[in-house]
Formats: sequence, C-alpha cells, structure tokens
Amino acid sequence: MLIQPIDYFLVTWFALAGASTLYVGFDQYRNNPEPVVMKWGFILVTLYMGPLGLLLYVLADKEPRPGEHEAFTKPLWKQGVGSTIHCVAGDATGIILAAVVTATLGLPMWLDLIVEYLAGFAFGLFIFQSLFMKSMMGGSYWENVNKSLLPEFISMNFMMAGMAPVMSFLMMGRDMRAMEPTELLFWGVMSLGVIAGFALAYPANVWLVARGLKHGLMTERSADTGKDNREPAADVQHAQMRTQQANASGHAHHEHGHDMGPHKGSGGHQMRSDATTPQIAALGVVSLIALGVG
Repeated sequence: MLIQPIDYFLVTWFALAGASTLYVGFDQYRNNPEPVVMKWGFILVTLYMGPLGLLLYVLADKEPRPGEHEAFTKPLWKQGVGSTIHCVAGDATGIILAAVVTATLGLPMWLDLIVEYLAGFAFGLFIFQSLFMKSMMGGSYWENVNKSLLPEFISMNFMMAGMAPVMSFLMMGRDMRAMEPTELLFWGVMSLGVIAGFALAYPANVWLVARGLKHGLMTERSADTGKDNREPAADVQHAQMRTQQANASGHAHHEHGHDMGPHKGSGGHQMRSDATTPQIAALGVVSLIALGVG
C-alpha cells in the first residue's frame, strides 16, 4: 500500500532497478566478454543499486566496441570498480538474506547486525570468492579460502561499516514498515545500505587491486567471438592479472591479452602482491575502526 510520498519514489526506483537489471543481464550475456562470475556480479549489484549499478557497468565494464574490452577496463579506477562489484555482490547477498530472516524472527538490532555481518562474510568468502573464482584462481578450494581471507575481511568490514548505520538509523526510525520484509520500505533501506557500503568499500578495493591482493575486471571471449590466433583463456586472464599489477605499480612494460578461446578453468593465477605486512595490518585496523564506528 502506498501511504507516504517515499512509497511513490520507491516504486519508481525499483521499476528503474528492474529495467536496469534486465538491460545489464541481456547485454552481459549477449555482448560483454568477461567471466561468468563477473557477469552475475554486475547483475546482482544493479539489482541492489538500481540505475547506479547500470551507470557503473556502462562507465567501467561494458565493451564500447568489439575487441576493446581489454583496453577499456585497464585503468585502475575501473579495476577497483570490478573488485568492489565482486565484493558487494557476494557480501550484500548474504547480508540481505540474513536481514530477511532476522527481521522475520524479530531479533534485536544489535544481534541482527552481527548475524548479517557473519552471513555476508561467509557468503562472500566461501561462495562468491573461493568457490565461484576457483577455476580462475587455481589451487584447491581451501587454498583459495586462505588466499582470499584477508582481502575479503577488509572489504567486508568497510562495506558493513557503510551499510550498518544506514540500516540502523532508518529501520529504527518512525516508520516501522522498514522492519518488515513484506514492505517496499524495507527493500529501499537495503538498496540504500548497499549503495553506502559500495561507496565506503571502493577505496580499499582500489588499493587491494593495486597491490595485487585482489583481482579486478578481466576479459573472457568465447570461441566464436575471438580471432583465429587465440590463446587459452587461463593464460590470457593470468596476463591480465599481471597487467593490473604492473599498471598499478607504474611499470612501463606489461602484458595484456586480446584474444582468447573457451575458458578451460585449468590454470591457476598466482597474484603476486608487493604490499608490506605493516601496510596490510594498517588497512585491516582501519577497516575494523570503520566497522566499529559504523
């Protein structure tokens, strides 16, 4: 039922979110040459962030012309967008699912936030990162969990630091419909929370990509869209990861893949980080402070 003026805004917002998600999904699977996990990442984030997700997709990831995705996505700020998209798609999905359950059970807000944090972190680390990225990262599942643990922890802390105050402030406000998953206002709060979480997590993800601790955007072309002289997809993606690190470090020489065949999922990509232990520790501490303040 439409009661307040905000309800009309939310109807419009979610109509735009639905249209934006349909466009991104259609364009990803018809035109955009990247790994499936990133396709779904952009689809989910657009569903959560509406037109803002569409804007990120068009500005940072959508191939402008055939054969240009590799060069188009090379800038560090776009790689940071890709890394944050992957983080938010996994973490926000876990958080939102947990929020529905905790709201239905009527748990107090402090317990609600703890459950949401644990669910978001677990979904992002164990499913979206370590499982869905396994074919690209190489190694065993648990090796990938170990490699992804610290970057995912830092990203999750910043994201939850953005989401938590939005949810707490709006859900504990005058309009108690924000506490009910059956109400449009509840989903409006979730959408705004994801936007805030994305904004706060983005700078950290740019640094993590620059230091070789997380991946950014990559290109994966199917056999019928690549050129005749193709390299294995795993090799090209490995070259792209090295390119991300070289560009971020200011190196003049880099490798960059342009053509690829079907993704085999057989090669591991060992990203080498030049981040020092004090740097990583400092960022981790700052992420915890941000989470505590949030």
